[in-house]
Amino acid sequence: MPPVTESTSKPVAAPERSLVQRMEALQRANDIRSRRAQLKRDLKAGRTSIADLLLDPPDYVQTAKVFDLLLAVPKYGRVKVTKILSLCRISPSKTLGGLSERQRGELVALLQRR
Repeated sequence: MPPVTESTSKPVAAPERSLVQRMEALQRANDIRSRRAQLKRDLKAGRTSIADLLLDPPDYVQTAKVFDLLLAVPKYGRVKVTKILSLCRISPSKTLGGLSERQRGELVALLQRR
C-alpha cells in the first residue's frame, strides 16, 4: 500500500514514468545484471580478488549482497559464508555499499587469513 501523507488520507502514488524513462531504467538494470554476472564468473575463475573487490567496489556492485558475492568465490559455500559474516558481525542481507569501514576491514582481514 502506498504511503499516506498527514494532510490527506489519500495514498501518494509514484510519479508516472514515460515509456522512454521505463526503457532507460530497464536497460540500466539489464546492464548491471550482466556486469554482476560477469564479475561472479571472474571471482569463480580467480581472475578477480574478493579482497580487492571489497576494498574498492565498482558502482554496479554497491547494491549487491555481500553474501552472494562471497558465494561466488571457490570453496565458499553457504555454511562457510554464513560463519564468516557472523564472525564479522555482518548481516547476510547487507549490501556491499552498506558495509561500515569496520565491517569491511574485518571481512578483508579474515578473508586474507584463509
